[in-house]
Amino acid sequence: MSIIVYTESESGKLKKTALEVVSYAKAIADQMGTSVTAVAINTDNAESLGNYGASKVLSIKNEALSAFNAKIYAAAIEQAAKQESAKVVVLSSSADSKYLAPLLAIGLDAGYVSNVFETPSNVSPFTVKRSVFTNKAFANTEITTDVKVVGLSNNSFGLVESGGSATVEDFSPSLPDSGVSVESVDRVTDKVSIADAEIVVSGGRGLKGPENWGMIEELASVLGAATACSKPVSDLGWRPHSEHVGQTGKPVASNLYIAIGISGAIQHLAGINSSKVKVVINTDAEAPFFKAADYGVVGDAFEVVPKLIEKLKAFKAQNT
Repeated sequence: MSIIVYTESESGKLKKTALEVVSYAKAIADQMGTSVTAVAINTDNAESLGNYGASKVLSIKNEALSAFNAKIYAAAIEQAAKQESAKVVVLSSSADSKYLAPLLAIGLDAGYVSNVFETPSNVSPFTVKRSVFTNKAFANTEITTDVKVVGLSNNSFGLVESGGSATVEDFSPSLPDSGVSVESVDRVTDKVSIADAEIVVSGGRGLKGPENWGMIEELASVLGAATACSKPVSDLGWRPHSEHVGQTGKPVASNLYIAIGISGAIQHLAGINSSKVKVVINTDAEAPFFKAADYGVVGDAFEVVPKLIEKLKAFKAQNT
C-alpha cells in the first residue's frame, strides 16, 4: 500500500507544485509507515522526484496526453492508484488538478478534500485541516472513505528535499475516449506564471492607464516575479484577463504579494488571502487593503515604486 501523487509538468519539465505535493505526500507516508509513488505524465526528469520523497515513479509516455484532458488524466491516475492499492491520493490545487480531482474521487469511490495546508493531525481517523469560506476560516475535516483524495493548497507546505532516489517504471494505462480534442495551446513562455510564482506584483486602477505598466513589469523582473492585476484593470483592457487575480480570477498563494494602486475589494482579497506576506502601496490610507496587509506604504506609486526598484537593483548589485 502506497500513497499516489499526481505530479504536474509542462513541456516535459516538472512544475514547482509537483515537488511540493511529493514533499507533502512523503510526510504523510512517514506518518502512515508507507511509501510514495508518483505518477508522471510525459515528463523528462521523473527520477528527480526521488529527491523529494518518491520511492517509485510510474512514467506515462503517450501523445494522447500531450494536452491536458481531465477525463483521460483522471482515468490514468485512477488505474495507477488501483495498481498500487493506494489509500491516499495527493494532488495540487492548480486549476487542472481541481478539475480532475472530483472525477478521480468518483472513479475511486473516495472522499475528496481540497485546500488542505497541513499534514493530517490524525491518520486514523484521517483528519486534515483545510481553509474554507475563501480563506476566512479553517475546518478540521475527517475523510471516512477507504480511499482519500487530498488537494494540497499551493505554497502551503514548501519543498522538502530528502536526498532519496526513485525507481522509474513505464506505465501504460488504458485511456478512454474523451470526445474532446485540443486544436492548439498558446502559452506565454518568457514570463513567470502566476500559479508557480513565489512573488506576485499586482497593479490596479491607481496606475491610471496601461501606459504606466512598465514599472510593474520592471519591479517584477527585478524580483523574479509574476505580474498580475485587479478585475477592473482587465475589464478596462489595460491588461489581459489571464493576469486577473482574485475570487473571480486566478487565486494566488504566493510567498509575497505586492499590491500597487489596488484598493482591496472583498473579491480581490478573497482570491489572494492565502499569500503569506502581503505588501500594499496606495495613496489612500483608508483603503481596505491596509487592514489585510502585513506591510503598507501610504504614498504615490509613481514615486514609491521607482525608488523601490532602485534600492532592489543596488542590493542585487552588492550581492552578486
